[in-house]
Amino acid sequence: MGKGHAHSHAQAHDHGHSAASSIGWAFGLNLGFALIELVGGVLVGSMAVLADAAHDLGDSLGLGLAWILQRYSLRGPTERYLYGYGRLSVLSALISGATIVTGSVVVLVQTVPRFWEPGQPYAPGMVGLAVLGIAVNGVAAWRLSRGSTLNERMLQWHLLEDALGWVAVLVGAGIILQTGWTWVDPLLAAALAVFILWNAVRRLIAVLRLLLQSVPEGFDSAEFLEALRGIPGVSGAHGLKAWSVDGHKHVLSVHLELEAVGDAGQAEAARRRVRELAAERGHFHVTVETETQGKAGCDDH
Repeated sequence: MGKGHAHSHAQAHDHGHSAASSIGWAFGLNLGFALIELVGGVLVGSMAVLADAAHDLGDSLGLGLAWILQRYSLRGPTERYLYGYGRLSVLSALISGATIVTGSVVVLVQTVPRFWEPGQPYAPGMVGLAVLGIAVNGVAAWRLSRGSTLNERMLQWHLLEDALGWVAVLVGAGIILQTGWTWVDPLLAAALAVFILWNAVRRLIAVLRLLLQSVPEGFDSAEFLEALRGIPGVSGAHGLKAWSVDGHKHVLSVHLELEAVGDAGQAEAARRRVRELAAERGHFHVTVETETQGKAGCDDH
């Protein structure tokens, strides 16, 4: 194994450890706050707070599962799983997204009847819980923002949405205090549920694309092939395959047709340039096959 490959492997492993640590930290913070807001929601009589409490409890389960699977995904390759267990983090992102979608639907079902019977929420208590919710979710989202895995991005954006949701609760509590319009509480609960549902579905689609082995996000296969054909000594390129293991580590293979110039170092120079071009577009494990005058060669890096 070359030094560059060993360094890349070490970097990927460090990313995995960092992701597990950040997710575990966010899990503990989110679970503790979910229990606080569950009790607080009952005490202040707010459907919006209770809806978010149920939502955050579901998030906590998703975060706990994400933490476990992220740690397990750090295990190295085996004879059966040659790429290791990196895709467990993708499975975790899928389960977390499905949990969020389910929780949002449940909140909507429970909230709609409240438009006719809005109840009498205690607005000052809602203000206190909203301020705490903004702080807790904001700090947890900031911690996850330093990560680069799909799992961390899924959880980070959702925690940011939760923080924005608490901003809405804070505004709603202010309206109730000033006007006495208690119907604002179920309206907020429904609006938050729809907003979270919409964004969770969009990110679930991104996870499903990864599971279906679409090209990595931001990778332009046509542009990359054109760049390969511009490499000195390369007359053609085809058979390009590019997909992602976990949204961070990618795999790429391609077949190069080399001009017959009789240069023994031509194939290696072309392969090296392919690796450089791939590195400019992400963290890729690259395999290059070359052919010139009927002779084939292969480089796996």
